[in-house]
Amino acid sequence: MHILVTGGAGFLGSHLCEKLLSLGHSVLAVDNFHSGYQINIAHLRENPGFELLQHDVTSPLYVEVDGIFNLACPASPIHYQRNPVLTLKTCVHGAMNMLGLAKRTGARFFQASTSEIYGDPILSPQPEEYWGNVNPIGVRSCYDEGKRAAETLTLDYHRQFGVDIRIARIFNTYGPKMAVDDGRVVSNFIVQALRGEPLTVYGDGKQTRSFCYVDDLIDGFIKLFFKQGQHQPINLGNPAPINILDLANEIIELTQSKSHVELRSLPGDDPKKREPMIEKAQNILNWQPKVNRQNGLIKTIEYFRSILS
Repeated sequence: MHILVTGGAGFLGSHLCEKLLSLGHSVLAVDNFHSGYQINIAHLRENPGFELLQHDVTSPLYVEVDGIFNLACPASPIHYQRNPVLTLKTCVHGAMNMLGLAKRTGARFFQASTSEIYGDPILSPQPEEYWGNVNPIGVRSCYDEGKRAAETLTLDYHRQFGVDIRIARIFNTYGPKMAVDDGRVVSNFIVQALRGEPLTVYGDGKQTRSFCYVDDLIDGFIKLFFKQGQHQPINLGNPAPINILDLANEIIELTQSKSHVELRSLPGDDPKKREPMIEKAQNILNWQPKVNRQNGLIKTIEYFRSILS
């Protein structure tokens, strides 16, 4: 297949491009480099099956493709809160433009959604049937509500126009190619530990997250994309939660750092629990994470050591 990956120079997008090329597909990576980096895909430029196009998905794109992975959007709070209007436009206008492209070309369409559509959940773990607890006017709303609207658009293009769609609700993911200034907790902690700086924990550190290694997530993407007839959202993530304070101490130990933990006030609308229910992914896709957290963290720490040095 000839597959378009929007956000192709980002953390997840660059890993996905590599995987698709390894499976024999040709890839058109599109990115406006708002939060993606050339270095993530530089090694792919010599591959004859790879093409890079600098483009912002808030404007229409006229290409011929067989499949579309719509990953374009800043995904860390620091990045998506830096320009909330652009974030919302990317989620909504970007999805609409790429769905329009899928409608015209008959391409299969994959929407990268997020666990943030569940907001600060009252129910844990979160099943796909849960509608969430989202603040529509908070500092995270540009991303949360933007992704919720993108899911609505994706299902409506399927129901109204017959577009062949897939929706993945992505839970916290980590691994090589995360940016140093990414702003997400795993990269923050590793960089701070390697630099000997205090690890900044917000609130009391008792809030929980479930962390999935990037290779596992990309395998889930591929299985979902090629699963026939799966048009309802699927959670993809690791169902093994850890509280943030324990994560900080685990990273200090793995990096053999002399850093300590520094508590700071909790940002607005920060969810207290984030844990996926993945029975649908297990039963429908025969997918579940394989890389345990310690092994994944060791690989990620090695990556950050190499780029910081």
